[in-house]
Amino acid sequence: MKSTPPDDQDPKKTLIAYWIEKAQESLESAKSEYASGILSFAVNRVYYACFYALSAVLRHRDKAFKRHKGLRSALHRDLVKAGIVEERWGRFFDEVFESRQRGDYKPMVAFQLDQVKELLEQAEKFLKEMQSLIK
Repeated sequence: MKSTPPDDQDPKKTLIAYWIEKAQESLESAKSEYASGILSFAVNRVYYACFYALSAVLRHRDKAFKRHKGLRSALHRDLVKAGIVEERWGRFFDEVFESRQRGDYKPMVAFQLDQVKELLEQAEKFLKEMQSLIK
């Protein structure tokens, strides 16, 4: 049975809030994995934090995607090229996308502590940037 929001809640706003919460949970998980020295999982969680935050922004703009590459393309087409977000956020998302791909699917990939720390720091800023686009 499907769960439906109460009548007084907008389903779109509920979904956006859900994606933001998932982004924050994923970022906290990334920090925990980093602290434990499990760097490939930390990178995975960094990517998903950014993925969920971007999903919230695009949903806010009435867009939804089934594939990660579609979401990535929409970031560049609808947000970067339109001047809504700085190019550096497009490059950052590309970096975490590619890093997650390598860490999840390529054998023998090892990330460095300083590299993952930088991704975490940038991800926090990325989430704040995405949240600012929803308010």
